[in-house]
Amino acid sequence: MPEIVELGERPYVALRGTVPMDGIAAFADRLREVIDWLAAREIAPNDAPFFKYDVVDMDRGLTMEIGFPVDDVHSGEGEIVTGVLPAGRYVTATHHGHPDGLLGATRDLLAWGDEQGVAWDADGDIWAARLEVYRSDPREVPDMDDWVTDLQFKLKG
Repeated sequence: MPEIVELGERPYVALRGTVPMDGIAAFADRLREVIDWLAAREIAPNDAPFFKYDVVDMDRGLTMEIGFPVDDVHSGEGEIVTGVLPAGRYVTATHHGHPDGLLGATRDLLAWGDEQGVAWDADGDIWAARLEVYRSDPREVPDMDDWVTDLQFKLKG
């Protein structure tokens, strides 16, 4: 069941790109570039990796970032970007299962929000913070059907 929580600011380092809906998996495979960039600078992630959906346009593609929260704000370079996930109220829900089920979990979360009358922090297809946080480490949980993923969608105000 979704819940509303208060989250603080979270600096992050990520790889940014625009991908078609069927290109998310290939883009996700590039997370290693972020890991290598962080390692080369001796910067440690402080939480699980995330996908951040900045623009969600089912026809033209997704503008998204894949990365990690870190302790401090850094400067990116090339395709590596940095930023701060904004503080505020978020609707959160946990998905247990294969990432293929996240489309349905997202649809259910958005429908719940509509039923509850929440106001998403979004302007049309552009979102302030719409995240999938991947809690399962593939080295420890190799079966994707056993993965745990948190959805975190920022609310207005």
